[in-house]
Amino acid sequence: MKSFSFAPLAILVALCALPQGALANDSTYTDLDLDKCKTVASDDMGAIMLCRGYRNYDIHFAEGDLRQSVFYGPLDKKLQEEAFESFEPFNHIGTKIEWRLDGSGKPFAAILRWFIENVGPEGVPTEASTGQVLVVSRVAQRADGLGCVVGYVDALSNPNANELARKLADAEAKDFACGYQEARWEGKRGDKAADPTHVWPEGFAKE
Repeated sequence: MKSFSFAPLAILVALCALPQGALANDSTYTDLDLDKCKTVASDDMGAIMLCRGYRNYDIHFAEGDLRQSVFYGPLDKKLQEEAFESFEPFNHIGTKIEWRLDGSGKPFAAILRWFIENVGPEGVPTEASTGQVLVVSRVAQRADGLGCVVGYVDALSNPNANELARKLADAEAKDFACGYQEARWEGKRGDKAADPTHVWPEGFAKE
């Protein structure tokens, strides 16, 4: 007589009983077209724009002095108006955003490629001198309004840059203390990955 093992069924039942938060994180992607964004404010140096993101999580884009900054989600108004996180050299962002979703489908982190316009030997930015950095950000939530950069991955020095960025997002973004913690580099950092810059509202802190 054959004997039957019910272990697979028991495992399936156990997995189904796990809470949603225990499910693996996943990714989804959206395109960022600045021509379709709404201009909130502008001057001779740049602009602040509101762009469509993932579901009801907007993208807050800002540009000043040929440097760009991006925040995500229902961001606190003070951060919308005064926060700016970018890089020292002139730079511009890519057009594809990777959103990291938790087990319930809620985005908690976003990954976006930055192009760093480093000055080359000729004294001007060139294709050869341009760096590429994946910027990992915490997505603001309605309960806190806090979004900020969590960390960086040099996309030219790490062949597995996307994997490293996801790893960093999953490990740090949800509990990252914006305004208190310092964003960090993950993996190797080459000489084309320029120093980041951070402008944060003076005295702004939320526990």
